[in-house]
Amino acid sequence: MTPLIRSAVAVLFLLSTAFAQDRTKPKALPRIAINDPSKLKDDKDFAVQGEYVGNSGTSKQDNTKTGAQVVALGEGKFDVKWYHGGLPGDGWDGKPAEILKGELKNGKVILSMKMPDSKAGEVGTIENGKLVIGIIAEMKKTERKSSTLGAKPPTGAVVLFEKEGDEKNWNGGKIIELSDGKFLNPGIKSKRSFGNFSIHVEFRLPWMPNSRGQGRGNSGVYLQDRYEVQVLDSFGLKGLNNECGGIYTQHAPKVNMCYPPMVWQTYDIDFTAATFDGGMRVKPARATIRHNGVLIQDDVEMKGPTGGGQPEVATPGPIQLQNHGDPVVFRNIWVVEKK
Repeated sequence: MTPLIRSAVAVLFLLSTAFAQDRTKPKALPRIAINDPSKLKDDKDFAVQGEYVGNSGTSKQDNTKTGAQVVALGEGKFDVKWYHGGLPGDGWDGKPAEILKGELKNGKVILSMKMPDSKAGEVGTIENGKLVIGIIAEMKKTERKSSTLGAKPPTGAVVLFEKEGDEKNWNGGKIIELSDGKFLNPGIKSKRSFGNFSIHVEFRLPWMPNSRGQGRGNSGVYLQDRYEVQVLDSFGLKGLNNECGGIYTQHAPKVNMCYPPMVWQTYDIDFTAATFDGGMRVKPARATIRHNGVLIQDDVEMKGPTGGGQPEVATPGPIQLQNHGDPVVFRNIWVVEKK
């Protein structure tokens, strides 16, 4: 091999290596973290993302309800999960969703699907709040609301946050004022401690399209400051034990009921504290959780404190709203104590 050919081969090798690295390590997108709806009115990606419902089938005989979740990935890119029977918690038949990709072009999202042994082919569009997949399905954008949203505290409830001034019920409690109201910032613990109780919590996840995984709308509700119910933008994800509704790293939710970012969501939790005899735990703590009104954890046992939780002891503990660096906001938090 001549020196010239040897040099050319070396250059080609370096170029191919660089190309391979570019493919495996895509350029990181700048972090976006918005929790004020007034700043999103002109965001085209935000206008597309969300939930869609309609019907699928090629005739009246096989026409069935269908749903889709469109997840923004930043810079006009989307993941689309297409569910048969309806949306999770509202008719979905539980079978694996069809996975599509979307890209915003000239005001319209072009949907594609990876075909066996071929390149991805265009299968549909999203435009003006309507999602169409060929002649098979047509869905319109919708915004679900939790059946317990705005629930009023019953007589005798301990109100931890209802209005400005209630931040005094928390160690480190701070208010954030946004265009649509005054809400509670995380990174705080209630001054009052609780044993057995039911709690209602409302939270809103920020718009973070360029972030992924645990870096996207991360927070948590710690029961007795020991057991974390994860708060995370896991809209359209698998529903794992470290995602929204999960008992962190211990129990995955029965169904992923996470709504899109910037939609108010609810947790309604019934908690029974661990019991002790002579300093030894004889019964584990247990919890039943409804996320947006749907049962996702059914009387599950806590295996012990979750990550960052305080040790298990016989005494009551406070509620913690975790600060993980993302601008999640909370409102309408109240507790009913039980014997």
